Amino acid sequence: MRIVGGSLRGSALAKVGTGDAKAHLRPTTDRVRETVFNLLAHGAYGDPVPGARVLDLFAGTGALGLEALSRGAEMALFIDDGAKAAQLIRYNIKQLRLTEQAHHQRRDARRLGENPSEPFTLVFLDPPYGKLLGGAALSSALAGGWCAKGALIIWEEASLQAPPAGFVVKDYRAYGDTHVHIMSVA
Repeated sequence: MRIVGGSLRGSALAKVGTGDAKAHLRPTTDRVRETVFNLLAHGAYGDPVPGARVLDLFAGTGALGLEALSRGAEMALFIDDGAKAAQLIRYNIKQLRLTEQAHHQRRDARRLGENPSEPFTLVFLDPPYGKLLGGAALSSALAGGWCAKGALIIWEEASLQAPPAGFVVKDYRAYGDTHVHIMSVA
């Protein structure tokens, strides 16, 4: 795995092989990540990445949020409750020298509580496939004030997902067994 675009293009990320099933780590492939960021940059979204406040839920290795930082996001907060994920995220932040812009919290994305800071304008959501965790996490983020009005949400899952209340689907793409939903806060 590597950063595929921006100022850190080509930088290697921590190796996790094909993933860690026990820790529910299944990193987004470089190819899907590149396709998603190209869609954001050249689609109907006005390139939301530069200057964005990024929330990366079920962050895993942090690849999505780190890619956003490489492409000009202002800051990123990585949320994952796994010990292995925390180790990988901390390693990647340090390796890429992003300790000022990137922060990690080890907590359950489905129970975020109240946001203590400014809301986020770009949210990545990559829950373990097939466990029905994404909708609960998005509902928690919205209820706790984590999502700015009009925030763009990128939700990766194993199948088509219905948006929870308060979200509107803007686009949907399938790349093999990866289904990408682009939504916004209503």
